[in-house]
Amino acid sequence: MTLVFGMLLDAIFGEPRWLWNRVPHPAVLMGRLIGWCDLRFNKGSRKRLMGVMTIAELCIAAGVLGWLIQLVPGYWLDVIVVAILLAQKSLVEHVQAVGDALRLSLGDARRSVAMIVSRDTKDMDAPAVARSAIESAAENLSDGVVAPVFWFAVAGLPGLLIYKITNTADSMIGYRTPKHEEFGWASAKFDDLLNLIPARLTVALIWAVTSRPNPRGILKDAPLHRSPNAGWPEAAMAHGLNIALSGPRSYDGEIKDYPFVNGDGERSLTADDIDRAVVVLWKTWGFMLSLAFAIAIFW
Repeated sequence: MTLVFGMLLDAIFGEPRWLWNRVPHPAVLMGRLIGWCDLRFNKGSRKRLMGVMTIAELCIAAGVLGWLIQLVPGYWLDVIVVAILLAQKSLVEHVQAVGDALRLSLGDARRSVAMIVSRDTKDMDAPAVARSAIESAAENLSDGVVAPVFWFAVAGLPGLLIYKITNTADSMIGYRTPKHEEFGWASAKFDDLLNLIPARLTVALIWAVTSRPNPRGILKDAPLHRSPNAGWPEAAMAHGLNIALSGPRSYDGEIKDYPFVNGDGERSLTADDIDRAVVVLWKTWGFMLSLAFAIAIFW
């Protein structure tokens, strides 16, 4: 029942500011550690080797920490750790905030969506803002909710902490830039591996709670994404809501001509479509909760 209570605790309380304004969030501590490793070891002529050793040592440390926490009598500490490292409510709040801002003004919406995407937002029109928010909802549902739940179910707190440290490392150093292409290579590849099953599991979950889109469309569109995993939940969301996602966008002032996912779907997206995506987030969470509860009772 640890997972069930952890999911409920996260859904109820999310990320309470009164707490994380006083003490650093574990994800922040992970980020500081990874940043220190980047400064200390991302140098010299053997950056790829140093990157491999860095992510390996971080994962070993995370796994050992998870194992030690599990040794504490009772299960409430485990529940609290699970709740802290899930991101259901915070994801919903960030995505819904874009929809609420879009109803006020385009400028407010651009500022709101800039908090959850890395692409250029200053020239976005309203459909592009909505599309970006929904893409973020789909991708982060996989990374921030389904994958942590999956790895906790498979390997307990060690699995959850290993996943979170890897995912955090990928978000910080897993970019194909001159600085990080070599040092962050192992983190990016291991993150891809750890998300391989959860991303496709997310497709099944979204498919189960939406209008049961044609799976052939998802199978056709998912590989169009530049990421080996992110395209799967994005394609499932696009087909589930019958909307077009992805498509051209700007990064650092440069237009990237990415293809649309479900290009025949609705492209003139609005705040109402963001609301529909939020409903999918909660329905997917509820379906996962029911599965976790059933497994806890009958396994």
